[in-house]
Amino acid sequence: MWGSGLIAVMVAMEALDAGLNTLSKAAMREGMSDFVFVVYFNALALLLLLSSNLIHYRKKPIPKLPLFIVFRIFILGLLSCGVQILMYVGIGYSSAAMASAMNGLIPGFTFILAIVTRMEKLDLKVGSSQAKSIGTLIALAGAYFLIFYQGPGIVSTRSSSNSVLGTLFVSDWIIGGFLLVTSSVLFSLSFIVQTWIIKEYPAELVVSFIGCIFVLIPSAVVALIVERDVSAWKLRPDLELLTIAYAAIFMVTIRGVVDIWACRTKGPVFVSMFKPIGMAFTVVMGVTFLRDTLHIGSVIGAALIALGFYSVLWGKAQEAKMVEDGSGISQLDSSPDQVPLLRNI
Repeated sequence: MWGSGLIAVMVAMEALDAGLNTLSKAAMREGMSDFVFVVYFNALALLLLLSSNLIHYRKKPIPKLPLFIVFRIFILGLLSCGVQILMYVGIGYSSAAMASAMNGLIPGFTFILAIVTRMEKLDLKVGSSQAKSIGTLIALAGAYFLIFYQGPGIVSTRSSSNSVLGTLFVSDWIIGGFLLVTSSVLFSLSFIVQTWIIKEYPAELVVSFIGCIFVLIPSAVVALIVERDVSAWKLRPDLELLTIAYAAIFMVTIRGVVDIWACRTKGPVFVSMFKPIGMAFTVVMGVTFLRDTLHIGSVIGAALIALGFYSVLWGKAQEAKMVEDGSGISQLDSSPDQVPLLRNI
């Protein structure tokens, strides 16, 4: 059975992620370039990860790194680069709440991909599998409810009752939503690839460091092509610098290592199912810091997401209990120890 400490860590990661979405949106409103932002926080994270590896491996050798693992980390780096660019460009077009709402789709995508790659086994005759399936659908319904139904405002910090949808062009909102959905698909795929890597090379710090290199290089190339304004590359000692430091420390360095470790110990679905919780944090932060209006639709959507999350959590816990009791292992083993479709690549 999972310890409460592990669950608390995963929830804390989502709270920090929601804080980053809110902070980045605020910084973009003040003129921060989303492409330059991705480059700078990965560059700083690379230095932090290098220092962490030097300290961790100062008295022991780094595990031998096979070439096929490097290739897999390269794939992970490209996926992560796509996730970051699409996410923050999408936030620029839409909102932090929209980004967190789309993150609510990640458990469903990851669950499907895990079944396809045989990291998860689904038996709808078993209660735990039913709970995971129903919980995934409820969480997805909550995400869509939060986005597309607002209803009357409950808490408003604006002089006008207009919602964020009224302050954005519809075309921008659609573009942002499309980018964020694509980001969620790539995010789900990255969890699968992380598990694929870490089960054969259990060195989280090394994987995070090399992966960061493979994120920084293509993101820098894209930024140099897209962002031609020299002033956009100048660091300002204000909210922009704070956001870059926050992203480097918490999103890449700490959360990256935690996610990879959790993928190794609990599997990709366990990690992804915490993503919907970020929506509730983002709604609260949006009202508090971005002066967004809290609508009844946001409350109902967050409640549905929480219900779906606990349903999936219960299903996973039941599977873990059955494995510990020695029953139902052949049907319910959702550990990522076996990856038949990916093993020979």
